[in-house]
Amino acid sequence: MRITVLGTGIVGRTLAGRLDQLGHEVTIGTRDPERTRAGEDFASWSADVPSVGLEAFGDVPESALFLNATNGAGSLEALAAVGDDRLDGRVLVDVSNPLDFSEGFPPRLLVVDTDSMAEQIQRAHPGARVVKTLNTMNASVMADPGRLPEPTTVFVSGDDTDAKATVSELLTSLGHTDVLDLGALETARGAEMYVALWIRTWQSLGTLDFNLKIVR
Repeated sequence: MRITVLGTGIVGRTLAGRLDQLGHEVTIGTRDPERTRAGEDFASWSADVPSVGLEAFGDVPESALFLNATNGAGSLEALAAVGDDRLDGRVLVDVSNPLDFSEGFPPRLLVVDTDSMAEQIQRAHPGARVVKTLNTMNASVMADPGRLPEPTTVFVSGDDTDAKATVSELLTSLGHTDVLDLGALETARGAEMYVALWIRTWQSLGTLDFNLKIVR
């Protein structure tokens, strides 16, 4: 499958590399390709995955699936640059969290309680088929849940049943064995608000290698 990953941070790079490893045709979208290529972290990563392309947001190819791994504060701007001509009718996986670091760490949430980043993206791009998932764990666990000693839970939220089925299959291919459908896209509010607890758990454990498991 042709997949475009938006965002060149650790989340975007980690997921792009894993999807490439699984045999997908992957392109990463960024605001400024030249500046991205000049960055030491990206250059080192790219040398190991030469088959993953890099394009400006406005030049990414039409893809079967788009994955938003940009910082939540910049997601709407990035997706606007991609454009509805590419996004309409496509599955748009949103793994972002709406974090505001303007007052330091820990960050505040830019969107909370009565709305979510995923819903804002859906309203801005009504033709896209938005599915929220993976934002409740670290990038390494997103891409390789088997690094944890036992299976854990990944959530999906979305209004399009077929889109959620496509995303669930992708999650299974990444190694996620417990995919829990929370329901409509508005349920992404809870998944996004969990990030506040996730940060405190990280600080308490001193490691990023953890995730929720829903026992039932």
